[in-house]
Amino acid sequence: MKIIKIAFILGNLNFIGWLGIAILAIREKEKTAARRSLLLACLSALPFWMTPILPDTIQSVWSVGLLALTGIFIGILFFPVRAKSNFVQNIPDSHRFDERETMFSRAELRPGSAEYDHYYRNYPGHKAPDDRFRQKPGLLSPDARFFHLEYFSEARYLFDQIAAQRDGVDGPVTPQKRSISPENATQTLKIKILQSGAHSVGITRLKPYHLYSVSGQGDRYGLPIDLSHRFAITFTVEMDFDAVAHAPKAPAVTESARQYLNSGQIALEIAREIRSWGYAARAHIDGNYLLICPLVARDAGLGEIGRMGLLLTPKLGPRVRIAVVTTDLPLIKDTYTPDPSVEDFCRKCKKCADNCPANAIPKGKRETLHGLQRWKINDVHCYTYWCAVGTDCARCMRVCPYSHPNTFFHNVIRFGIRHFPVFRRFALQMDNLLYGKYPKPRSF
Repeated sequence: MKIIKIAFILGNLNFIGWLGIAILAIREKEKTAARRSLLLACLSALPFWMTPILPDTIQSVWSVGLLALTGIFIGILFFPVRAKSNFVQNIPDSHRFDERETMFSRAELRPGSAEYDHYYRNYPGHKAPDDRFRQKPGLLSPDARFFHLEYFSEARYLFDQIAAQRDGVDGPVTPQKRSISPENATQTLKIKILQSGAHSVGITRLKPYHLYSVSGQGDRYGLPIDLSHRFAITFTVEMDFDAVAHAPKAPAVTESARQYLNSGQIALEIAREIRSWGYAARAHIDGNYLLICPLVARDAGLGEIGRMGLLLTPKLGPRVRIAVVTTDLPLIKDTYTPDPSVEDFCRKCKKCADNCPANAIPKGKRETLHGLQRWKINDVHCYTYWCAVGTDCARCMRVCPYSHPNTFFHNVIRFGIRHFPVFRRFALQMDNLLYGKYPKPRSF
């Protein structure tokens, strides 16, 4: 009788667990996940609940079987097997990327200008695909497919505020240096950044491959980049889950602009603070970067680069925006510990690639480019889609299993993904089952 009671209790616990997941999904406004969790709560508990009504002769055998199957299933999922991994630490060679090759720089080129003629004389193969995105309505255009007056108006205002920030990325340094130890400086700055609303913060030594070779935007266009700062302070800010869930529709681009503005404001404040201590410091914010933020953030220990080419953070996935402050202030750098589980999960998942409306994310293996193993997205396809719909899409960010809210339940799943190879496949299948392999954009 004891084994029968244990099985019945286990069934109740199973039901309560799935019911809790359903309630969490309701709070997250994930209606599909809520309905399916409720169904799974009943179906998974039913075999256990059947125990008392079975003939006495088979109740014990039935209960033992259920407990054995449950134990085997859990044991397989969480068995600490060491999976084979092709992961290699991605340290690029000496190549530095020319910012003029980015889509954002190419989008600013105006036909007839010296910059336009010079660029397409050097890269004639880019002319035809670039002409195609120029034929589209453009970001935040009233003629774009996902035009929404209120959201687009707010996003345009926010981007104007960001543009106004760009002149303040650098400034005069107080002549007299403040006496502060690297330990105290590091702690003070990290606390201030987190108190200002950042989600995570890290520090790394600035490396040559972090920097663009040549500037590609604004007044800096065509100028070589030579930044002698020794350290980079980088941080992430969270993008609202509900807004991103609307991607690729209008709320997502407004939230993107809002967090670019927030991260820029924090970076400007930190750079001013450091300069007031007598040390050079420059903020790197949207539209005024001298470096590649995801690489800096990765080396500062804030995450790994995923299939979609974005930084995947441990608790928010790609649902972040990044800013950087470089400085010659002596600081204590953080340790980057490679996480092979991210590459392994992305290799199995492909959800961002399957859902990409522009077919810009590769579904195959990583390539080796300039000593860096990576999935290379088709930035032309990606940006052309942006120009057609009027938003910066974020569809890949929305569907990524790492992007779920930073809650206890989702963090338990992330823990399992990181530490147990078999659990990764299970987590992916459950994500597809609960949320859908092709989740629909949230309506508004």
